[in-house]
Amino acid sequence: MENKTYPVQGMHCASCVAVIEKALSKTAGVHSATVNIATESARIEFDPHIISESSLAERVRSVGYRLEISSEKKSDMDMSSPQHNHMNMEREDEIMKMKLKLIIGGILASFIFFGSFPEWFSFMPAILADRWMLLVLTTPVQFWVGSQFYSGLKLLIRYRTADMNTLVAVGTLAAYFYSAAVTMFPLYFMQGRLAPAIYFDTSAIIIVLILLGKYFEVLMKGRASEAIKKLIGLQPQTANILRDGKEIEVPVRDVQVGDAIVVRPGEKIPVDGKILEGESEIDESMITGESMPVHKKVGGAVIGSTINKFGAFTFKATKIGKDTVLSHIIKMVEDAQGSKAPIQRLADVVSSYFVPAVFVIAIITFVVWFFFGPIPSFTFALVNFVAVLIIACPCALGLATPMAIMVASGNAAGKGILVKDAASLEIANKINAVILDKTGTLTRGKPQLTDIVAFGNGNRNEVLNFAVSLEQRSEHPLAQAVLQYAASIDQKSSHPLDKAIADEAKKESIEPYALEEFKAIPGKGLRGILRIDSASRVEAYVGNRALVADIGLDISAYEDDIRELENEGKTVMVLIVGKEVKGALAIADVLKEESIEVVRALKARDIEVWMLTGDNDRTARAIAKQSGIDNVMSEVLPDKKSEKVRELQEQGKIVAMVGDGINDAPALTQAHIGIAMGEGTDIAMESANVTLMRGDLRLIPEIIALSKRTMVVIKQNLFWAFFYNIAFIPVAAGALYPFFGVLLNPIFAGAAMAFSSVSVVGNSLRLKAKML
Repeated sequence: MENKTYPVQGMHCASCVAVIEKALSKTAGVHSATVNIATESARIEFDPHIISESSLAERVRSVGYRLEISSEKKSDMDMSSPQHNHMNMEREDEIMKMKLKLIIGGILASFIFFGSFPEWFSFMPAILADRWMLLVLTTPVQFWVGSQFYSGLKLLIRYRTADMNTLVAVGTLAAYFYSAAVTMFPLYFMQGRLAPAIYFDTSAIIIVLILLGKYFEVLMKGRASEAIKKLIGLQPQTANILRDGKEIEVPVRDVQVGDAIVVRPGEKIPVDGKILEGESEIDESMITGESMPVHKKVGGAVIGSTINKFGAFTFKATKIGKDTVLSHIIKMVEDAQGSKAPIQRLADVVSSYFVPAVFVIAIITFVVWFFFGPIPSFTFALVNFVAVLIIACPCALGLATPMAIMVASGNAAGKGILVKDAASLEIANKINAVILDKTGTLTRGKPQLTDIVAFGNGNRNEVLNFAVSLEQRSEHPLAQAVLQYAASIDQKSSHPLDKAIADEAKKESIEPYALEEFKAIPGKGLRGILRIDSASRVEAYVGNRALVADIGLDISAYEDDIRELENEGKTVMVLIVGKEVKGALAIADVLKEESIEVVRALKARDIEVWMLTGDNDRTARAIAKQSGIDNVMSEVLPDKKSEKVRELQEQGKIVAMVGDGINDAPALTQAHIGIAMGEGTDIAMESANVTLMRGDLRLIPEIIALSKRTMVVIKQNLFWAFFYNIAFIPVAAGALYPFFGVLLNPIFAGAAMAFSSVSVVGNSLRLKAKML
């Protein structure tokens, strides 16, 4: 099976979507087809062994639309690509043509309106009131300005289906040809001595008003898709690579995996890679949403399209083209914008029957008014027939959901939140239980030195110095935590231990003793001989309780201090120097700074918060207590995580799972919403519905809030779209005339139709303003 997204031309309303989806779904070899009017695209899952792309295009063409197989949407598309430039030029050309037609149509329609009511505008030249002049002025408006609406007639005649354009074309042509017939054969239509009315103004002004609405709609759609344009525009055009010892500039598309690339201050990083030489501060805000530059050194990963702020460096390209982080982001945003939320199904079902139903209502209206209406009955019947056709607006129904999804997902990407599909945006606001994986999600994911305790008359700096001396040859993660802290002592750091021993550290710098006869004792600790000075050497140990027991020392005097640290879920290492217990060091995977704040925010929304971990219950509950989490799932094996998610789901909970590791992938897939941390594994991100690019837990409440705002806007759009059509179609049919003598002028019907679509798009754009 292949799953591809193609541009589709010729769509104008929700009924177009229904026609194309129905045609593709009934085609052999097509597993599923999702058409989106907001992005003007079709995502098709098909078996290439059964049906070819050209056959798909032919099937779409057979129902009156054009599927561009040569322009399959590419996530790795750059702004300079011929394909992208062609799509931009087509869009700009469409806008310019519509603008020209609006200007000329508006001028002609104004003269037609003035000439149609000479009793109101006596200052206008008498020739404008001549019916032949009105026919001449209306004809270019009808057939040139309104030419795009005649695709609807092609659908009706050739394919026996209809869309919004069919309604407009039939309605305006009915008014135009009737008026033309009256102008050419006035005696035939004469009733008594009264000349019949003409409706050139009706057809001309309706066309201009609806075209004006379409023009605003196209402009607003451009604003809604700005997020994708900005992402595509981030990619640099060239790269400076080293080949045969020389630096040469090449187009980004020519960069190969393994190339050494030079980046200077202020330049964009061309592709993803790892630093080989040098270090710098890199602005990754366009990818992660994080405003502060990130320090990168040798071995550090860099992301294509981010900006090098200060230092120069050389890096090796590891991912190019469609494999880069930026390309994945663009693809996820495109997929989200092109997908459908479950709530849209109702609108799609209604829209599929909408246009045929409107034609039936219009014909019934004409028949009823012609046979039972007042004199002149034909005039009443024609006016109301046109009003019904013109006022019906499937566009508003079709745009209600996809426009809101398009705006919300695009702007979420700008904040570092990648939403995989529209369904996730709909479900997220219903979440009532969040499961947070401990390691790497709630916590930083790597051990840190948290406490230094000196026993007797010693001080913490002395304890640290001895520990660093012993650990300097060890590769163990606990040893690395001690060494990393010692290395950061002279730097500005947010390390949790800094405040505790900063003053002592400043008084006496860390100067490790020479280490001899180093030995790692598996599962227990380290042993070594430290050379204090040229004349003295001392045996020293650092390790756990088992090591202390092997040595035969009594630590009961320090038991309370050690147990207190262990009860906080920390790993305690006891330092022994010359058969004397000098102190203890505690190491733990510490909470992220925002964890407590996020847990509190989720609880405030009445959402149950659970912590999931493979750690022992004591450690798990210690971390949970620190973060304010009441519900703990501890000692859970990796392959059992998804079962824990299922247990909550069986209790009726709508569950979000937040994780970052490969072992979290099954649980992320099982949950209603899987949320992956951006610094986690690719497998976790592929399994999740949402990815937080900068791994900031504070984005979780933001996802829920965004979902709620999006659903409010979608429901508003659907309500007004349904309300508009349900309320005004009967009015257009003349339902109020028997009671109040009120009929709806087709011109006002055209204005209302144009406004309904524009209002839906405008309401969706409010999501963009709320996220700034």
